[in-house]
Amino acid sequence: MNKISKKRKELLLELEQKLGYTFSKLYLLDRALTHSSYANQEGLSYVEHNERLEFLGDSVLSIVISEHIFKKYKTKPEGKLTRIRAGIVCESSLYECAKGIDLGKYMLIGKGEEMTGGRTRVSILADAFEAVIAAIYIDGGLDKVRDFVIRSLSKSIKGAVKDRLMNDYKTELQEIVQREQGSIIEYKVTGEDGPDHDKVFYVAVDVNGRTVGNGHGKSKKEAEQEAAKSAISLMSEKK
Repeated sequence: MNKISKKRKELLLELEQKLGYTFSKLYLLDRALTHSSYANQEGLSYVEHNERLEFLGDSVLSIVISEHIFKKYKTKPEGKLTRIRAGIVCESSLYECAKGIDLGKYMLIGKGEEMTGGRTRVSILADAFEAVIAAIYIDGGLDKVRDFVIRSLSKSIKGAVKDRLMNDYKTELQEIVQREQGSIIEYKVTGEDGPDHDKVFYVAVDVNGRTVGNGHGKSKKEAEQEAAKSAISLMSEKK
């Protein structure tokens, strides 16, 4: 368990006010905001970082949003609900939520990550927001985390329903490909550039074993979105 200093505790209590949730186990919030680059620094191998919480938060977010739009939009078909959910839980949406509460200010990150703008990086902030969701879920249960998620993402939910959010290209490509029975989509990392704290990932998307698009980005998710966007563009040109 990470030891929380007095100064760190003051920061976390400040963030609680922004979250609108008070933790009974404050160390969970501290862990949710601890990036692996901080934990991996020399002499800090004992520190628990947020990747496991991020994993759980992704699932909690998906079920909360799925339940919400399923109940609220009773006339929308499965395909539309899938697209709405994708627009709400995408990296850019979570990043906007994190940026809105200045989440980067409260994060513990490594010196190298700090020097390369880690506190404002889209992937780091989006992942941390998912970890905060998991921390609230563990600390307070499903009802509390549901309240937090719906309140925090209300703008994204409204935007997704009205198709105003940035396209989720992976979902769009999936819908295009599903029109052809037996089509299989696969995303493959084809390369990586740069040091660990500032990597660029290269991804190819294959349909039935044939490469139809390529993309790159600061995270694998971002690179996959770019590859899907490229594939959609190429498919449109061939029509």
